[in-house]
Amino acid sequence: MLLLFFRMVFFRDLLSLHPEMRLILMSATIDIELFSTYFNKCPVIRVPGFTYPVQSFFLEDVLMATASGEDCVTSSEAFLDVGPCTPLDEEDAATMDEAIGLAWLEDDFDLFTEMLSRNSFQSVCNYQHSLTGTTPLMVAAGKGRVSEVYFLLSKGADIDLVAQDGFTALDWAERNGKAEIKEILLNHKKRKGDSTISAKKSELLERYLSGIDQDEVDVKLIKELLQKICTTVTAGISPDHLGSILVFLPGWEDIVRTRECLEESAVFGDTKKFLILPLHSLIPSSEQRRVFQIPPPGVRKIILATNIAETAITINDVVFVVDTGRVKEKSYDAYSNVSTFQTAWISKASAKQREGRAGRCQPGVCYHLYSQVRANSLPDFKVPEIKRTSLEELCLQVKLLDSESDIRAFLSKAIEPPDDLSIANAIRLLQDIGALTSDERLTELGEQLGALPVHPSTSKMLLLGILLNCLGPALTIACASGYRDPFILPTSPEQRKKALAAKELLTNEYGGFSDDLAIVAAFRGWEAAKARNSNNLYCEKYFLSPSTMAMIAGMRQQLQNELAQKGFIPDEPNACSLNASDPGIVRALLVAGSYPMVGTLLPVAKGKKPTVQTAHGMKVKVHPHSLTYTAVNKYNMELNPYLVFDEVTRGEAWVYIRNCTFVKPHPLFLLSLEMVVAPLQEENDEDGDSSDSSDAEDMEVEHDLMSDPNSHVLVVVDRWLKFEATAVEAAQLYCLRERLAAAIAFKLKNPRKLLPLHLGHSVFTIACLLSYDGNITVKNDSKSRSSKVSRDATPATSELRFNQASAGSQLKGSSYRQNITATKSKQMQLGLKKSMVVTGHYIKRQRGDTLC
Repeated sequence: MLLLFFRMVFFRDLLSLHPEMRLILMSATIDIELFSTYFNKCPVIRVPGFTYPVQSFFLEDVLMATASGEDCVTSSEAFLDVGPCTPLDEEDAATMDEAIGLAWLEDDFDLFTEMLSRNSFQSVCNYQHSLTGTTPLMVAAGKGRVSEVYFLLSKGADIDLVAQDGFTALDWAERNGKAEIKEILLNHKKRKGDSTISAKKSELLERYLSGIDQDEVDVKLIKELLQKICTTVTAGISPDHLGSILVFLPGWEDIVRTRECLEESAVFGDTKKFLILPLHSLIPSSEQRRVFQIPPPGVRKIILATNIAETAITINDVVFVVDTGRVKEKSYDAYSNVSTFQTAWISKASAKQREGRAGRCQPGVCYHLYSQVRANSLPDFKVPEIKRTSLEELCLQVKLLDSESDIRAFLSKAIEPPDDLSIANAIRLLQDIGALTSDERLTELGEQLGALPVHPSTSKMLLLGILLNCLGPALTIACASGYRDPFILPTSPEQRKKALAAKELLTNEYGGFSDDLAIVAAFRGWEAAKARNSNNLYCEKYFLSPSTMAMIAGMRQQLQNELAQKGFIPDEPNACSLNASDPGIVRALLVAGSYPMVGTLLPVAKGKKPTVQTAHGMKVKVHPHSLTYTAVNKYNMELNPYLVFDEVTRGEAWVYIRNCTFVKPHPLFLLSLEMVVAPLQEENDEDGDSSDSSDAEDMEVEHDLMSDPNSHVLVVVDRWLKFEATAVEAAQLYCLRERLAAAIAFKLKNPRKLLPLHLGHSVFTIACLLSYDGNITVKNDSKSRSSKVSRDATPATSELRFNQASAGSQLKGSSYRQNITATKSKQMQLGLKKSMVVTGHYIKRQRGDTLC
């Protein structure tokens, strides 16, 4: 999206400066008028292509056939007009005259097909030659073109139109000795006169829609339709070739449900007659290649695919297409500032693409499992990606191109500009992470974040990974999130259970209860197996895609090389990864890369499933496929109630989060946007009476609050997470936050230099603190939203180590207590004395402030 957006804006501005230049855009499905208008009403050249005719049916026809047992493939009464009849303009009328002449004289229907794609079906199918009154149906009937006759009838061609010589299409067939065509037209005319069929269709459709959830794929109807297809001889289709069936489904869950339903049936469970193949981006490449292979004689191939089969590939032997009309796509809600991955209706352009899959190499049939009314109401084109994704990367790249440019003004040059609120949310997030100042100027941190080919939050995670000597896992997380999940999806239930067990075994290496840590552990194991030349066996054992693992390895190497070229790390294979096996530090990196995608488990009512509340106030469930699902549903266990996640998925009945990881509070303190200290039993005056208190009284309250280091206070993180801590702990955490920001700032300005000693000690203290978070089991008070900061967690088993590239000194240690004891003599240097504790009632860094 980024590259295409900048190219469009750049080329349009360049064309205005150099009118002699020529820019050619080619596509089969773009909005031609939109692009032509964007490029100053540039001319459009239409090059006709060739596809075989495809008969189209809708939900009404499918219900009629499956309910009554009639043949919906060959019964012409089911053919529907899919568009209103609008008269052609003078230019198109002249083109249609030429198309009819070519069809009759040279058997060339290409120009007609091209006209059909540009105009309503009826206006083209029922067009009469300006001189002779001949229609395309008459020409097809006179030529004996069976496939074209069915195609025209399916698009609403009128059999009763009369040419200038007084002949109809039926007369043309009879006059030219086309007996088969004559019989087809007679049957069509007979059935067309039966008005009870239309009423029956309406009744079936109303009854069906009133009894099902229209947002859910009807697997039972798909099975009944497939049975009908496999027991029907289709006119225009070669009887020597059974023809494969391609079923478009929204996502993997629907593929699994459909496959299980088919395999359980007596008809499709026979592997000697049917080959059921899933097609999804996450299944192994060897499984994907099977869809292109011609099955043995007598075996029919049924392919269950997502929209990956819509435009990316062509399966030559597909004759039948079943289109559910649904697709999984990312969507961005600017008001809630949340990106979701949900099922949506396709566009008319996508419906046309799916329909065309059946006519690539021979005539075909397409069944749309939605009504004609729904088909007519679909949007012409899908919403552009710039309007349904968050814009942080795009906004940052705009500033990198020209630091003086106005982001909103630049984005307004897009073909379809994004909403102002989406832009404002993106700018606010960039200010929160320190990439932009409050007046939207680019900072040094922003320059470094934008220079890396990953999301700005991911770039910040990489910098933190360098400081904490845990770069390896950060690279793996960054590349996997930017590419795809390396775990494959087995199709059989037994294999799926084994895959889940293997994934849980991997994530246990980092303390369990995490989907992301399973990927980190998998890559570490894969690298070790590769060194022993057993990486393929490793992938087979843990259900990993070898090609995906190889791709992630290549991406990691490129990203590491860029960091080395900029001077952030030494040019070594394992630079800054001495703490790569520390669970607590790796979990903190996940917080850095995901924040503010954080949620907390709410108290569970009896008999209810647990709910997670996000930072934006949305209440969601953990997806059943997540490794944290079991832990969440046993909330009575003493589990840490905080989770980070990467996306929100809108299901049929609930909104879910997936790719979750349990984390401790400490990373939230260090990486949050605001940290506020308040009295533990603060009395909020909601009536506004607090305005009567004097400033002197406020100062006295603040002094009393923080004067005693052992007094308990309430720490509020980002205005929604509440914790109980002592005053000295709150001050120490605040100090460490500032030191971490200072360390990042120093590293950005001096990437090749060692950290100063006081910053090195502070980073090491932070690492020790995070290392104690390796064990995620802490005591949780389910009766209160507030939690105590853990001071007695079990130490991590691994030894913390730092090299001079990260902390600037060789420090060793294994426990938080040891480190705090060792640094008590340096309290003046670390700023943890009581004089620093008395910092006031409202301790926070304002939104947008940065030390960079």
